Amino acid sequence: MRRKLKEIGNETRHTFSGIFIRIGLKNGYKEPEETVLLKDVQDSSGRIVTDHLWFNLTKGFQAANLREGDIVQFDARVAVYQKGYRGHRPDVYCPIEQDYKLSYPTKVKNLGRSPDYKKEPEEPEW
Repeated sequence: MRRKLKEIGNETRHTFSGIFIRIGLKNGYKEPEETVLLKDVQDSSGRIVTDHLWFNLTKGFQAANLREGDIVQFDARVAVYQKGYRGHRPDVYCPIEQDYKLSYPTKVKNLGRSPDYKKEPEEPEW
């Protein structure tokens, strides 16, 4: 569980920042939807609130013209969601639990390249 996000609460919007890693895909209703992966997401005081978050690729993220390693600043609200397996397969055990995320990102800004960012080496394909 993301306890630091829980502590922030969902009453108001807050400013966060994170390091852009990559664009991804998730299953959509009719076709795949693009997503954005941010790493080391921090609040406005610089405290890391979660190690990573996925967002939909909204117009705000598209307009920011992001490259790997860029710092992204945005405003968002903390939201609660249910995670876990909801199917009926007996061989899958992943209990449903409550977790926290950031939702409705607005005022997305690209603050430039992170001086501390180093691309992690990829695993060799053997």
